[in-house]
Amino acid sequence: MDNQTLLLIVVVALVVVVVAAVLYTRSQRSRHLRSRFGPEYDRAVEESGGRGKAEANLQKLEKRVQKFDVRPLGTTERDRFVVAWREVQATFVDNPETAVSRADQLLGEVMQARGYPVGDFDQRAADLSVDHPVVVDNYRTAHEIALRHGRGQASTEDLRQAMVHFRTLFDELTSDLQAAVAPTPRAERVDLDPAPARPARS
Repeated sequence: MDNQTLLLIVVVALVVVVVAAVLYTRSQRSRHLRSRFGPEYDRAVEESGGRGKAEANLQKLEKRVQKFDVRPLGTTERDRFVVAWREVQATFVDNPETAVSRADQLLGEVMQARGYPVGDFDQRAADLSVDHPVVVDNYRTAHEIALRHGRGQASTEDLRQAMVHFRTLFDELTSDLQAAVAPTPRAERVDLDPAPARPARS
């Protein structure tokens, strides 16, 4: 075998190795992003018109959120937000429009307390999608209902659905306590709708 043939074989082998490495890296990236973003991955692919562009955007978004100082709520913070949410729910019966508006505002306050920047809605939803990909679509749906109501195109039942969607995200954002650093037994955590205390048996 002459040197030229040997060189050609080496070059081909190197090309095969490089191509295999690139394909493996892309496969790993796709697997990671699918796992991280769940339904948001498919949404990104559909909106961007292709997997490559979608994955590039998701990676960029992931790196953006990694720079935030996102943290769990402290127990006192969470309790304060839970009380505020109950007040919002109580308002819905007499004034659903105000309740929906206040619920959206309260979610913004919870996000800010956890370390998410509160900018325009689209960016806020995109940031949330990194850590809360399953419920962020509820947030979008509720926001869309609120916008439709502003145009006189949403019924009271629509507003009720918006509250349900807002509640889903609220529950997830307030479920992680600062006790993740100092573990608290599950039974001691404050529930969103705690049952009244039972009298002690004699």
